[in-house]
Amino acid sequence: MKHRDNTEEFVFSTPVAQPVLKTTHVGSLDLSLVDATVNQTITTLLSPGFRRVYFMNAHCCNVRRHNRSYARAVASADFLLPDGVGVAVASKMSSLKLTANLNGTDSVPLLVAQAALQGKSVFLFGSKPGTADAAAAKLLEKNPQLKIAGTRDGYEGAANTEAVIAEINESGADILLVALGVPQQELWLHENAHRLNTSLTMAVGALFDFLAGNVTRAPKIVRQARMEWGWRLAMEPRRMARRYIVGNVTFLRHAARIAFAQTSGTNMQRRFLDFIVSCSTMLLLSPLILLTALAVKCESRGPVFFRQNRIGRNGQVFSMYKFRSMSVDAEARRTSVLSLSDREGICFKSHKDPRVTRVGRFIRRFSIDELPQVINVLKGEMSIVGPRPALPCEVEAYPPHALGRLSVKPGITGIWQVSGRAEIGFDKMIDMDLAYAASRTILLDIVLILMTFRAVLSGRGAY
Repeated sequence: MKHRDNTEEFVFSTPVAQPVLKTTHVGSLDLSLVDATVNQTITTLLSPGFRRVYFMNAHCCNVRRHNRSYARAVASADFLLPDGVGVAVASKMSSLKLTANLNGTDSVPLLVAQAALQGKSVFLFGSKPGTADAAAAKLLEKNPQLKIAGTRDGYEGAANTEAVIAEINESGADILLVALGVPQQELWLHENAHRLNTSLTMAVGALFDFLAGNVTRAPKIVRQARMEWGWRLAMEPRRMARRYIVGNVTFLRHAARIAFAQTSGTNMQRRFLDFIVSCSTMLLLSPLILLTALAVKCESRGPVFFRQNRIGRNGQVFSMYKFRSMSVDAEARRTSVLSLSDREGICFKSHKDPRVTRVGRFIRRFSIDELPQVINVLKGEMSIVGPRPALPCEVEAYPPHALGRLSVKPGITGIWQVSGRAEIGFDKMIDMDLAYAASRTILLDIVLILMTFRAVLSGRGAY
C-alpha cells in the first residue's frame, strides 16, 4: 500500500473488512489511520498481509525534517500512527480530528493480547541485554497463551545483522517488535524488512523498558490529562529537557506555520492568538494542572475531569472539559437545586450550591477549574475570548435575539467574565455578548485576556 501525497484526510470510519490507507499532512508529516479507534486499528493491523508500522510523535517529526535517511524510512512505512499530545495539537491546528491516541506503550500490549488469542507469535528485538527477556515475561504474565518466538538485545545482539535476520526467520514469528530507538529502529526495518518473514513489523521505541519496569509510567490520572510528557520530564530532566521543551516548541512552531499558511486575515490572527495562549498556558501551568488533578482525585471518588455537552458556534454541540468541582451525582441533582439560584434569568448559578466539593470551591474561586478548556481551544471548538458556552437546555429557552451570541465561537473568557461573572444577570450578559460579537477585534481580545488576570485574582462572581 502506498501513500498519496498532500492529501488532508484521515480515515475515521473505514470498515475493518475493507481497510483503506489514506494520509494526512500534519506539521509536515503524513500520518495514516485505518480507523479512529484503537481496537479497530489493531484488528486491521492483524489482518492477513505484510505491514510495517511506525509510531510518530513530535520528536519523530523533528528528526524526520533533518534526517533524510529517516525521512525515506518513514515514507516507506505502511502505517504511521499518531503518538502523543503534540501530534494531536498539530492536527487540530490543521482542522483535522484525532479521536484516539495510538501511542505504542498503550496500544502494542493490546495488540499483543489480541494476537495471543489468534495464536500468533511475537519476537522482541532491541533494548539493553535482559530487557527484552523481562518485557517478554511481562507479556506472558498478562497473556499466558502468548507464543514468544524469541528475544534478542539491541547491543551485542544487534551487531550481526545477518544473524539477527536468520534467527527471526527461523523462529517463525508472526510479529516483530523492534526497540532500537529513533531513528535506528526505523532505519533498520527500512533496510531489512523485505528480508523478514514476519507479517507485521513494528518500531516500538521505549516499550520494552516500560514493560520491564526500567522506566516508570506516569499515574493514570496524569496520562488522562495528556501530561505524561511532563511526568517524564520531571523524572529525567537532563535527558528529556531538550526533547520535550525545545523539541515540542520547535515542532509546534513548524506545524503552526503550515496551518496558518492555509488560513488568512483575521481568522488566522485569532487562531494564532488562541494557539499561543493555549500552549503557553499548558506549558507554564503544567505543575498546577497536575496538582489540581491529584487534589480532585484525592478528595472524592470519580473522574478528574468533568465533560458536559455545550452549544458552540452556529449551534454545534461539543463536549466541554473542566476539572470536576462537584460531586459525581451533580447532574442528577441539578433539578433539585435550581431554586437556589442567585442569578436572574435562565442560567443557573448558586453561591451555596451543595454539590460543590471543598477542592471545587477553591479551584472555582481562582477559575482553575476552567484550565482544561484550553483543550477545547486547541481542538477549535472554543476560543480564548468569546461568550461562555451555554447548556443545550439554556439555549432552548433563549429568546430569539439571544441566539445572536452563537454567531461566534464560545470562549474561556470575555466581557461578561471580566465584568463580574455570576453577578451579571442574564439579560445584561446577552447584551454584552451581542456587543462583543458585533465589534470584536484582535486588540479587544488581547485587552480582555489581560483583564482576565485581574478578574481571576479578585474572584468577583466566581462560585
